Amino acid sequence: MRKLVYYVAGTLDGFIAAPDGSYDFFPLVPEPDVLAHTMATYPQTLPTFAHAQFGIDRPEGRFDTVVMGRGTYEPGLAMGVTSPYAHLQQYVFSRTLPPAAEPEVEIVADDPVAFVRALKARDGKDIWLAGGGQLAGQLLPEIDELILKLNPIVAGSGVPLVTRDFDPRRFTLVEARPFDSGLLILRYTRSEGGQDSDD
Repeated sequence: MRKLVYYVAGTLDGFIAAPDGSYDFFPLVPEPDVLAHTMATYPQTLPTFAHAQFGIDRPEGRFDTVVMGRGTYEPGLAMGVTSPYAHLQQYVFSRTLPPAAEPEVEIVADDPVAFVRALKARDGKDIWLAGGGQLAGQLLPEIDELILKLNPIVAGSGVPLVTRDFDPRRFTLVEARPFDSGLLILRYTRSEGGQDSDD
């Protein structure tokens, strides 16, 4: 079965965006060693409009689908980017956005959990959860892998990694990769059973 992978940048104090949803306090262009790692490991997570800049032709990797909330989609939309990841099938969860004109973008008003469960049951590559915190909170029971690009930044407030009622979930660290820039990429898999317990 396909996996749902939450791959996202975050701060030391657990935020993925500013209170207004912006994320320009994160480096706009990754440091060379981080960019090299991204291009080698997760090239499909780079937006399509940046491929020429980075010399990417047809990015191959583990994902063929991306899911995101309206707050993740709208910053690009405000700049006229209506299909940020045109090389992937894109699902944007929103009850207020109109249907997208691009065939590779689908606006979904359905329950995210049921929708993602159905996606995971289909044939295909893994599914990238790009954000944001509210959608990640709803999908937390479905997240199979968490890849956190931990930036050496303390934000103070903002959009948390997940927004959800208290519901501890245990993950197992399987990889930690530090970079000279101070960035640390942490890769976790969902622990057996998923929920935190003493059983």
